[in-house]
Amino acid sequence: MAESMKGLHRSHRCTEVSSGNIGEQVTVMGWVQKRRNLGSLIFIDLRDRSGLLQIVFDEPKVGSEGFAKAGTLRSEFVVAVTGTVEKRTAAVNENLKTGDIEVIASDIRILSESETPPFPIEENSQTKEDIRLRYRCLDLRRPDIQRNLMMKSKVSMLLRSFMEQEGFLEIETPILTKSTPEGARDYLVPSRVHPGSFYALPQSPQLFKQLLMCSGYDRYFQIARCFRDEDLRADRQPEFTQADMELSFVNVDDVIELNERLLQYVFKEAIGLDISLPIPRMTWQEAMDRYGSDKPDTRFGMELVDVSEVVAGCGFGVFTGALEQGGSVRGINAKGQGAMPRKKIDKLVEFAKGYGAKGLAYLAVNEDGTYKSSFAKFMEEDTLKALVEKMEGQPGDLLLFAADKNTVVWDVLGALRLELGRELGMMDKNAYNFLWVTEFPLLEWSEEENRFMAKHHPFTMPMEEDWDKIDSDPGAVRAEAYDIVLNGTELGGGSVRIHQDDVQEKMLEVLGFTKERAYEQFGFLLNAFKYGVPPHAGLAYGLDRIVMLMMQCDSIRDVIAFPKVKDASCLLTDAPGLVDEKQLEELALSVTAKEGSQE
Repeated sequence: MAESMKGLHRSHRCTEVSSGNIGEQVTVMGWVQKRRNLGSLIFIDLRDRSGLLQIVFDEPKVGSEGFAKAGTLRSEFVVAVTGTVEKRTAAVNENLKTGDIEVIASDIRILSESETPPFPIEENSQTKEDIRLRYRCLDLRRPDIQRNLMMKSKVSMLLRSFMEQEGFLEIETPILTKSTPEGARDYLVPSRVHPGSFYALPQSPQLFKQLLMCSGYDRYFQIARCFRDEDLRADRQPEFTQADMELSFVNVDDVIELNERLLQYVFKEAIGLDISLPIPRMTWQEAMDRYGSDKPDTRFGMELVDVSEVVAGCGFGVFTGALEQGGSVRGINAKGQGAMPRKKIDKLVEFAKGYGAKGLAYLAVNEDGTYKSSFAKFMEEDTLKALVEKMEGQPGDLLLFAADKNTVVWDVLGALRLELGRELGMMDKNAYNFLWVTEFPLLEWSEEENRFMAKHHPFTMPMEEDWDKIDSDPGAVRAEAYDIVLNGTELGGGSVRIHQDDVQEKMLEVLGFTKERAYEQFGFLLNAFKYGVPPHAGLAYGLDRIVMLMMQCDSIRDVIAFPKVKDASCLLTDAPGLVDEKQLEELALSVTAKEGSQE
């Protein structure tokens, strides 16, 4: 039977009790982690968000009724205990913050009983994730998850503190806004008042923060909820939290300098990490050429090597064919892996095919200096030797090559490098390698759309020295864009924005917008730009990703209180779900079965 806590007030959280309280009476409240009944004594470990505290029930001290209550306790019962703090006389637990003390109970109230939980409430749970997410309120009691969410709260507070000191204003922007589908898919919200019309949930506050710069607010900041209807992965959710900022009268260096100090402050205060400034910078082109990725993990080497010149005219059709089509041949050197079994190499080939490769060529340098290769028979000995030298191959090394158009080669070898880095234990979990990636392409060609699309968004400023190529070679125009990367994960990104009418109109024209369509979608921004626009730039961080990396989690779901799973559903609430016909009628909507649907 649950009891009232009338007349009781919690004096301490569990780990707020210390040896400094010895001899004092305290009242603590929380969940029973476990109970040990030794007959004349009953011990419980009491848990709250701060940690564990040992409670001792001795019948002469707590009374027969209290002792009987203690005997009924089970895991996850919620209790209030009043007692005296004493030094532990035995079994000191050096792994616990309260391991040298215990509370000798004088009173207990059972505030709530619990059924047997479907899994133990413990750190590093081995329970399947789908079960834990279905019972997320229990999963959230686990100390490691609680530490993650407390860290997220702390990081948010630190961000706000820093931004206030730097003169930023925290301003909220709308959640119900206009759909501007030039990027990821929008989540749409039907309007009851305007039948047939829809709001969109914001993918970011991008347009509104630019409007705030037009409005003279100079420095804006927001911890914003954002929504993107895109396929999920370990570091992506359909709804997420963004630490967003925009600044007026600044350039790339200004934004980077401020954000380096921000990162240095937050990581030092949050986890005691000293970030050395300035953070290294690398252009997008260099990152792709060296790592096959625009968010390179620089904790280990195994960099890509372009061997196109060495193998030109070599006689191996896979290589020469790629070069004739304007592509390249590049390789990576898996040091010391020359004895890798053929079966494992075949797995790497299949892995590469998943990233668009038609295959993967390999060459193992044997300990005696001879070669074992999938293509050696097609090449002259001198060419093979030159190839190995270019790759800095030594006896015992495994050389892996991809040949195709550059984008495919980068994707394949970039992914293969990370896969081998994981397999071979080359990624130091305790290293924090920050990197700025700069000078992204302004545009990228979409085969699906058969047109150029904005690499970041349509309001990114082109680099002035490249603007004369916008008609003749638009793919060669670089942007004043920058990403901040940590250990191969993009923490955030931003750019200088276009503030000149003629440049903005030309940018939209290149993206295939007629003037009418541009004003239909972005008229509220373009009209605002007619009345004096300051040069401005900004950046946005994925707050969940920052905390994920700080806490060395494998999934972003471990730092979000109520996350979605890979199909964007919530196992706790069963969202998304069907709605009443009446609700659909109010919204002037009807639902039809999708072609191929089983319903």
